[in-house]
Amino acid sequence: MNLRLLRWALPAALLALAAGIQTATSRIGRAAESPYPIGRTIRHSDGLAKLARAGAGWRSDVIPADVPLELPLRPGQTVGGVLAELDLEPHDVTAIVAELAGHADLRRLKPQDGYAVVYRPGSDEVAAFELTIASEGVARVERAAVGWSGSWRDFVQRTETTVIDGRLRGALETSIERAGGDARLAVLMSDVFQWDLDFNRDLRIDDRFEIVYQRVFIDGSYSGPGEILAVRYTNLGKTLEAYRFGDSPAYYDAEGRPLRKMFLRSPMRYSRITSRYSNRRFHPVLKRYRPHHGVDYGAPVGTPVRVTSNGVVTFAGWDGGGGRTVKVRHPNGYMTAYLHLSRFAKGVSSGRRVSQGQTIGYVGSTGLATGPHLDYRVQKHGRWIDPLSIKSVPAEPIPVESLDRFTAWRDELRASLASGEPTDTVMAWSRGQAPEPAEAAAGGSRIESAGS
Repeated sequence: MNLRLLRWALPAALLALAAGIQTATSRIGRAAESPYPIGRTIRHSDGLAKLARAGAGWRSDVIPADVPLELPLRPGQTVGGVLAELDLEPHDVTAIVAELAGHADLRRLKPQDGYAVVYRPGSDEVAAFELTIASEGVARVERAAVGWSGSWRDFVQRTETTVIDGRLRGALETSIERAGGDARLAVLMSDVFQWDLDFNRDLRIDDRFEIVYQRVFIDGSYSGPGEILAVRYTNLGKTLEAYRFGDSPAYYDAEGRPLRKMFLRSPMRYSRITSRYSNRRFHPVLKRYRPHHGVDYGAPVGTPVRVTSNGVVTFAGWDGGGGRTVKVRHPNGYMTAYLHLSRFAKGVSSGRRVSQGQTIGYVGSTGLATGPHLDYRVQKHGRWIDPLSIKSVPAEPIPVESLDRFTAWRDELRASLASGEPTDTVMAWSRGQAPEPAEAAAGGSRIESAGS
């Protein structure tokens, strides 16, 4: 009886196995023919980036060196918008904004102000949110047994302006420290040059950097770096210059041209390129050559992904081999795509407008991926192009009527870089004893952030 059953069952099992193999082969074949072939990646230890304010500056809980340590407010961004991007529920956002509003005027936030997020250990649940008001204090809101509770701590803040210069000898952070600066300047520099210099791939040993920046002291103790006022970076024989000018603040080159451009050079501040754009890349599963119309950035799961240009989300969902994917339409026929995300940022959906630098999702390994990474792609008029080849169009230059003020301020900063010491004019402005050097500059709007 058992023998007869076995003779019947064995062929059925073999047929089922063959069908399964055929289905799997067909699925892999379809994936290979799709615009989303599997990307080779470097595996990193998984973990979400967690930030918290320590006694002097910032500390990281579960965070690799290639994730930024600061979360700056963008011009026009609201505190409510920041909280929503942290995936907090709407009722939590409303409660936190109400607590913060009891201690600070959220409509008058300035570029010097900042914020920090504290997470529960081993979790992605927000435990506390801190808003630092420059020269005044810190408003802190903590998760309570029921709802949220807020508190305020006064402090005395002062700044000192200093100048450093050095050479790249290994990691940028350690090179800055060797020059006598704060390692966190590396993140600030990447923000200044984010349209012209890809800190993931462009830096070279023996590059030179010169920086005029502010050091912030709270209650007499060093807290961290403040604003960069000027920076020069020499890379492959070419010197990039950036000078802070205006209330925003904005950065301009030596001729008064804005550094801000249509596209960021990279969708993440720090990561590693693990695979480049190619029309003939070896497929790691099918063992044959297929096109790869994007650039892969290896990074831990949960690393924030930034949209590289202003635009409108046209798709946010599951897209075959690309897994969780966001597609954004931009002016002049451009479209960008962000593949293999672990999740989408709060509020990112089809039809929503997004602004350059806004977090739209987080690195993952969904779809056909061999490990956590971002596959970043760009189309122009419906055809895939190499994202690393984009030549961005700059924003509007400084108005003619403000050029004299910019030139005078640039020369003061250049003199500071040349001498290694801030000039009297730069020192006076940093101490608040001189007028804002660009108070008449057009387009320099102060951050006016409301609640939600």
